[in-house]
Amino acid sequence: MAQYYDKQIETMPREELVKLQSERLVWQVKRTYENVECFRKRMDEMGLKPEDIKGVEDLHRLPFSYKSDLRDYYPYGLFATPLSDIKRVHASSGTTGKRIVVGYTEKDLDMWGECVARIFTGAGIGKDDIVQVSFGYGLFTGGFGLHAGAEKVGALVIPMSSGNTALQIQTMIDFGATAICCTPSYALYIGEEVEKLGVKDQLKLKVGIFGAEPWSEEMRLQIEDKLGIKALDIYGLSEVLGPGVSYECPEQAGMHVCEDNFIAEIIDPDTGKVLPYGEKGELVFTSLTKEGFPVIRYRTRDICSLNVEPCKCGRTHLRMNKPQGRTDDMLIIRGVNVFPSQIEEVLLKVSGGNITPNYQIVVDRVNNNDTFDVNVEMSEAFFADEIKSIEKTEKLISEQLRSMLGIGAKVHLVNPNTITRSEGKAKRVIDKRKI
Repeated sequence: MAQYYDKQIETMPREELVKLQSERLVWQVKRTYENVECFRKRMDEMGLKPEDIKGVEDLHRLPFSYKSDLRDYYPYGLFATPLSDIKRVHASSGTTGKRIVVGYTEKDLDMWGECVARIFTGAGIGKDDIVQVSFGYGLFTGGFGLHAGAEKVGALVIPMSSGNTALQIQTMIDFGATAICCTPSYALYIGEEVEKLGVKDQLKLKVGIFGAEPWSEEMRLQIEDKLGIKALDIYGLSEVLGPGVSYECPEQAGMHVCEDNFIAEIIDPDTGKVLPYGEKGELVFTSLTKEGFPVIRYRTRDICSLNVEPCKCGRTHLRMNKPQGRTDDMLIIRGVNVFPSQIEEVLLKVSGGNITPNYQIVVDRVNNNDTFDVNVEMSEAFFADEIKSIEKTEKLISEQLRSMLGIGAKVHLVNPNTITRSEGKAKRVIDKRKI
């Protein structure tokens, strides 16, 4: 099988990489200006012309783009090529308004597969492996994105999609899957079911590729323990590409951004000012090579930081730390910023085998005051314990949450299997103030 990409690109000296990014940025700005009305209008309003952009050093001068643009120009208004050159579209579910539609040329699809192939290569997956893709197929980018990358490295692919957990597990056993790809919350659910069935010793899994939702280090450890694998994080969003924008190597020390195809920035979410490497802020991406649907300085709303130091694995592409939440997922409770990932971190640290990682945050407003409740499932064993122990655990979690967040929460340990499981992205928050 032919090598699917030049592996030296991931270890390219930084000055060479920046030079490549600059060349591609100049090309992308010019073609996007010429073909995308929304971007051209914003540049014109700022008095900018494509020739004003000489390289990466001028990136900060360019206008931002936003998720609302995709709805305002629905469905094809942000495409930079004729529709006849678009070979595939993907889209969001559209549950909060018009769908977000993105398009790919044939070259885009090849580049996407290459980026995802880096994920598998970094995880040690190749032609002798069997990859079970349990992300949803269809308009969601997850299933097809991981599928193409697995094929690029020559692996055998099981296109399971999500759902029917019993069949997922049986297929893993029967077909000898060595890798699984899905959301981390679904992986944890699969792990729980594997434990119940007592079939862990029948699995051949060695690695899991997980993404599409935030997850903590504590959840990683639980998944690794329940499935007997190494759990690796990936990052992507449909507006930029899909899965494959960045990925973790086995060092598990941040996700390598595919910098030959994307430029990552961190900005202050309030002022838009670019922040130095290492500082936490909002993640912004510019696509350098995508033809059908390029984005310039796209505000992801994800909160994280970037690390430019070379990784122990030898890759020189900068790493993004695990997003700690999203500005649009952030809850403001009694004037305090709260991210669901912070609550998950506390719950998994104080677990002690008494509680499961399944939880739900319920926020309401009573007499102009915010109420803040956290429902957490007990483990089967702890459910049979005495009331006093349960009350003690609720108090401990409440104290830890106050220490982490600076505000109090009412913690309720609920019966096992009473919080709805998700085979896709987990629904962690119920904010009744918005209903």
